[in-house]
Amino acid sequence: MLGKKGLFLIIALLLVLSLALIGCAQDAAENGAELDDKDTSHAGDVVEGDGSLDRVLAAGKITVVGSGGYPPFNFFSENDELVGFDVDTGSAIAERLGVELNYVTGEWAGLIEGLRAGRYDGILGSMAITEDRLERVNFTIPYYYSGAQLIVRKDSGITDPSEMEGKTIAIATGTTFEDDVEALGATAALYDDDNLTLSELINGRVDGVITDRLVGMGAMREIRGGDGLIMVGELLRTEEMAIAVNKNDIELLEKLNEILEEMHADGTLTEISKRWHEGEDITVK
Repeated sequence: MLGKKGLFLIIALLLVLSLALIGCAQDAAENGAELDDKDTSHAGDVVEGDGSLDRVLAAGKITVVGSGGYPPFNFFSENDELVGFDVDTGSAIAERLGVELNYVTGEWAGLIEGLRAGRYDGILGSMAITEDRLERVNFTIPYYYSGAQLIVRKDSGITDPSEMEGKTIAIATGTTFEDDVEALGATAALYDDDNLTLSELINGRVDGVITDRLVGMGAMREIRGGDGLIMVGELLRTEEMAIAVNKNDIELLEKLNEILEEMHADGTLTEISKRWHEGEDITVK
């Protein structure tokens, strides 16, 4: 058996050991608290960009798309060269980015899904801003303004859009003009682009075409048989045209907006407009 002296020694040792354990626990808790504080204070300090602008700069080109059948905005010349207001606008943007313009074409109805799939950096093809499209893509500030116009043959006897009820109106597939056809009580005939819609009207296979007013003006000047067409009534509605950009490409969107603002301010867009629209400036409301 232990004597009193031995018992006191054991108790003293136990007390020392307990105090040591308590001290270690406190140190661990304090160290843990310091680590927690560090993690919290540094959270969010590093914000990485989405890389969309760097992607374009690294590629040395910006790839944009249009239908290729929308004169005078984007269309093929007699020399099979892609030209137009949209193409020249893209060239000016590319120059300010310090890259080449890669303007490609595709069917209008599939352009947004192609953009979302990453096949293009943007849609620069006279696309109007709509609520439905804003759910799937982002848009820059507008680079021009126009509206929906009804066009018929001069010999049709039609003098007002209200007379189109029950008739057939040709439009490009995937455009906002389908709503205008429905509002007039007419039937929509869908085609890939406005070269086809206007040709069908000239040949008498449809009763009318609804397209952008400026496209109609250009067609009446340029397309064979266009002098037999006439615009009926005022604009059915106005539209703001902008460049569509993938929802993930925020940095590219911001840079494009910056460039478009510069081009509005320094008259570049006005100059391009007047070149393609017989002196008319479509870049202001």
